[in-house]
Amino acid sequence: MREHIEKNDLLAGDEAWLVVDTDHWREEDLNSLHEWSKSEPRYGLAVSNPCFEYWLLLHFEPAKGAPDRKASAARLRKHMPHYDKGNLDIATLEPGIAVAVERARKRDTPPAPDWPRKAGTTLYRLAERLLEEDDRGG
Repeated sequence: MREHIEKNDLLAGDEAWLVVDTDHWREEDLNSLHEWSKSEPRYGLAVSNPCFEYWLLLHFEPAKGAPDRKASAARLRKHMPHYDKGNLDIATLEPGIAVAVERARKRDTPPAPDWPRKAGTTLYRLAERLLEEDDRGG
């Protein structure tokens, strides 16, 4: 991200967000990403625990419990039978964005200062920022 920002300056109003999950990152790496996100007000970090599919699952169901990566993907495929992480069908997810944000926010209680240690996601924070920008016509 640092390299990308050096090559492509952020324009006024731009933000830079890292989106990761916990199933392939060590805690010290997540700490480093979190420190980076706090180094500039326009930087952000959105983390899903255990995986990105958990965030997607919240678009369709409350996703109670603590599903692992495989369970999250299996449950997601019930709602998106042709789910492909490399080719995401955004149109299928769009109607559930607001409910996913609300479900994720409810699970993030109290709000994680860095990232969720149990099943949850802070990706709702990025979604809220994007929705705010959209409401402002940006």
